[in-house]
Amino acid sequence: MSDEIILDIQNVTKEFPGVIALDQVSMQVKRGEIHGLCGENGAGKSTLMKILSGVYRYGTYNGRIIYDGEELKFEERAIHQAMEQGIAIVYQELTLVPSMTVGENVYLGKEPAERGAINWNKLYADTQNILSRYGLDVEPQAIVRHLGVGKMQMVEIAKALSENARVLILDEPTSALSEAETDKLMEIIRTLKNHGVTCIYITHKLDELFRITDTITVLRDGKVITTQPTEELNVEKLVSHMVGREMKERFPEGSRKPGDVIFEVKNLQAEDPNKAGRKVLNGVNFDLRRGEILGIAGLMGSGRTELVMTLFGEYGKITNGKITLEGKTLTARDGRTAIQDGLSLVPEDRKGQGLVLIQTIRRNISLPNLDQFASFMRIDRHAELNACMEHAKDLAIKAPNLEIPCDSLSGGNQQKVVIAKWLMSNPKVLMMDDPTRGVDVGAKFEIYKLMNELAEQGVSIIMTSSDLEEVLGMSDRVMVMHEGSSQGTLDIAEATQEKIMALATGIA
Repeated sequence: MSDEIILDIQNVTKEFPGVIALDQVSMQVKRGEIHGLCGENGAGKSTLMKILSGVYRYGTYNGRIIYDGEELKFEERAIHQAMEQGIAIVYQELTLVPSMTVGENVYLGKEPAERGAINWNKLYADTQNILSRYGLDVEPQAIVRHLGVGKMQMVEIAKALSENARVLILDEPTSALSEAETDKLMEIIRTLKNHGVTCIYITHKLDELFRITDTITVLRDGKVITTQPTEELNVEKLVSHMVGREMKERFPEGSRKPGDVIFEVKNLQAEDPNKAGRKVLNGVNFDLRRGEILGIAGLMGSGRTELVMTLFGEYGKITNGKITLEGKTLTARDGRTAIQDGLSLVPEDRKGQGLVLIQTIRRNISLPNLDQFASFMRIDRHAELNACMEHAKDLAIKAPNLEIPCDSLSGGNQQKVVIAKWLMSNPKVLMMDDPTRGVDVGAKFEIYKLMNELAEQGVSIIMTSSDLEEVLGMSDRVMVMHEGSSQGTLDIAEATQEKIMALATGIA
């Protein structure tokens, strides 16, 4: 790794109405290094990366950015200028066209042409060259929608590298990847480093920072707290820098005392609504006690998300089985019926399924609950606002007011808005699908505390998670799934990662 500085960020400040997103941020990135960037949601990571990649133009912020010895001034064609300068970003949300091939996606908008026509042979040959050079295991002519998420992530990287990227920004690149896919991505990043590509790696998964980065910068409340070689840090120090206090425990202690069984699922079977005959659930059995947190574990593709979406009436077509809540048989017909029955669901994809991003915090929280404020064919806006403010305060949603759009919030605060929305419906059973995905360590702790408090108040919680430590740290019991069926339920006293994995892989 060279000690030469490729990126020198000097006193950058960026303000939004009522919020200072970046406050005199200064940091340096060395040529050819893997530089980790971390901090709580709302710390300013995304804002800084949007400045670097041209989303926010020169003049909309104060300070200077020196790149390879010259000041960056992205103006009219800001995003294209960033790409031309060799700065590329791979976002957490994939931006591919599913119906197109890998090659068409990689060269979309910049297809090689001869005499006014696309040179398809060159397009696919150039794509293959990029894929081979960096060890990206995917076929240039494969249709993107037929690929797994891991390979789609490779296509996103190839797309960025097709611009001859010298600085590659990776924003939460493993949030939807399996362990094996994450291992492959780590190999690819090391290959990029060996080819001289500088990487800025943003993640909430602290183990990945220690596994892949050379240097780590911590942001907190829009300010740089520290930049240190990775080898000089450990998890405790890093968390302390991120949250501004020591966190001796990842999971808060609760005083839950689960009561009688109130919710039962027996031999639940369901088909894919888009593909008749394809079973997504094939014999799921479990029960849930009042005031209990039931963890649902399983490998990617095991049916965790399909289960909670089907119970909420928004996914699978049920072909067999029985669902009962407090002795009443439920039909799982649709989401509105589920809410009326006492079920709520915090979905895995908060942006796609949990929020209307262009709408305000207030409108998002009250959206499925407007009947609570309706009288004489009108909405009592005063009562609606008061209720929303109460829930926003309880969840410590960080925002200047409730009238700002949700797309201006950090990921952790967006997740709190989704949770507030469903708590307002006063559920008896709250289903939470990977509730801390893409959420920083401080916000995770707040969500865990909230879950404990809800369970102590008698709310029953079903929590699916791809993080086994989270399942073991927060659950009273763990139900394990494999290929759409339940493999057994373990009391937390007997549950271990080894036992859960044995059930999840079908070998137990």
